[in-house]
Amino acid sequence: MGVSNNVTSVLNFIAFLCSVPIIAAGIWLASKADNECTHYFRWPVVILGTLVLLVSLAGFVGAYWNKQGLLAFYLFCMAMLIGLLLIVLVFAYVVTREDGGYSVPGRDYREYSLGGYSAWLRDHVTDPENWVKIRACLAESDVCTRLAQNYVIPDQYFAARISPLQSGCCKPPTVCGYTYANPTLWLNPTNPTADPDCYLWSNDQAQLCYNCNSCKAGLLGNLRHEWRKANVILIVALVILIWVYLIACSAFRNAQIGDHK
Repeated sequence: MGVSNNVTSVLNFIAFLCSVPIIAAGIWLASKADNECTHYFRWPVVILGTLVLLVSLAGFVGAYWNKQGLLAFYLFCMAMLIGLLLIVLVFAYVVTREDGGYSVPGRDYREYSLGGYSAWLRDHVTDPENWVKIRACLAESDVCTRLAQNYVIPDQYFAARISPLQSGCCKPPTVCGYTYANPTLWLNPTNPTADPDCYLWSNDQAQLCYNCNSCKAGLLGNLRHEWRKANVILIVALVILIWVYLIACSAFRNAQIGDHK
């Protein structure tokens, strides 16, 4: 096996290692209630990471056993996957760039408004047909029941850093003036006309604020928060993959020149 093929084998092993955090980031995203309920966003990163893994293995085999056709196939496919990963990153950045969260006096958690998010993401989530499915999925999850297990007294709850999804779906908007009984039980609003969501709130544990605009905005807030975290891992992996790919192209070209001498 020539020097160029040795280099390409090592580079493909590095690319293989890069696929692991991509897959891990995808699995982490898929495990979250908001991504689980919005199937559109659930598996793309896992699928992309798996393809990088398989293509890297093909490149390693091609380099180790000097299969030039397999190496050429690897270079073509890896270029496509790098392009797809770049598209996913740009798309995720654009649709999660804006933040609909705002601070509320006397609360450490934030509340969320639909107007603060990109039109594409907002329209997809708030589409009535989509929201019926998302709402049913959220109601079956433990997003809100976990709050009752973790917080008891009001001061403890008001000082909590609950997730955007929990803030939007598990309680009424603060402006409504409801009195805290427990994290998912609120009574006697003093300002019930302040927001349309005030009328939509229900102490029925299967209803809560799942019909509220604040719940839809909270879902978008969760998606934004989680995808921006995952993007850090994906950006690092993309930079390494591009570096590996460029060196692999040079090594492949040198091997081709060497074979013709």
